[in-house]
Amino acid sequence: MKNVKSKKVNANNDYTLFVELSDGRTGVFDVKPYIDKGVFKQLQDKDYFKQVKPFFCGISWPNEQDLSADTIACELKQVEIV
Repeated sequence: MKNVKSKKVNANNDYTLFVELSDGRTGVFDVKPYIDKGVFKQLQDKDYFKQVKPFFCGISWPNEQDLSADTIACELKQVEIV
């Protein structure tokens, strides 16, 4: 797998993220499996969850919760932008 970066990320109301990767793939990443664990519990607050931004190669929230681009790429459910 080549070095993939998260170019764009938008939070959805169901604790999923719409992500655009640098290799052209777009899709939905489900954060629900993570939000009841450790530092990710803060993501249960939907207002906080929506503060997600691309960060280096992956994505991050203001209090330094982050997910790598590799994790996102592996678990991404691809969709096409029309």
